[in-house]
Amino acid sequence: MKPKPKPPCAPLVPPRAAQVVPMSAVPMYSQIREIIRHRILDGTYPSHALMPSESQMTVAFGVSRITIRQALNDLQKEGMIFKVPGKGTFVSKPKAFQNLSNLRGFGEAMTSLGYETVSQVLSQRPVRVDELVARRLQLEQGSMAFQIQRLRYLNREPISVDVSYFPLELGQRLAQEDLQARDVFAILENDYELNLTHADVQIDAITVDEWLAGHLRTAEGAPLLRIERLTYANEQPIDFEYLYYRGDAFQYRLRIERK
Repeated sequence: MKPKPKPPCAPLVPPRAAQVVPMSAVPMYSQIREIIRHRILDGTYPSHALMPSESQMTVAFGVSRITIRQALNDLQKEGMIFKVPGKGTFVSKPKAFQNLSNLRGFGEAMTSLGYETVSQVLSQRPVRVDELVARRLQLEQGSMAFQIQRLRYLNREPISVDVSYFPLELGQRLAQEDLQARDVFAILENDYELNLTHADVQIDAITVDEWLAGHLRTAEGAPLLRIERLTYANEQPIDFEYLYYRGDAFQYRLRIERK
């Protein structure tokens, strides 16, 4: 069920002349669709914002109502907007996805799709690891590792909490980096010259506890996607993570070949 939107003032649409090219080979509805898509992805139209009416858009873009409807219908099919009868068209909460066939960091994957991403570091500290983390990182049981917890935002909406464990020295180096704006994978490869080769991934569904609910702005007990990911540099495990994604805002995709 769609959450009940709280309609703010409708965003204004810039004049047509600066945006749409009438004589272009690209159909007008496609141009308008991409303009609106860009405004959604860059946060100009935030989640649950009331979209300008069809009448406002026909005036602003200088096109027919049919053209506007074609653009909006495409965006609705993609799940980027939704309509409430009698109230108007609203921006959907962003739903991100990553392709399981590629090993990419969250920011790396989302930025390539046009999303705005940022991270908030919740904590970074040495910890004594439990048996599971020690086994994953090939450490002695009871050894120290470095834990970094981050809250990840997509278009200014909290989407995941990442709890990452690194070998102690590597984690201490990472703690000195700008983890709000940069992906850990990019730092490991570009700054530390580590060759990230592959990752082991496990996915299951859990419910949100009080701590996660507070960070993700969701109800306690709501569905959550939990991902365990162990990333290797060559054959050495260097990054073990628990990635907790909002169940209503994220999905993994995978193409499977029949052989």
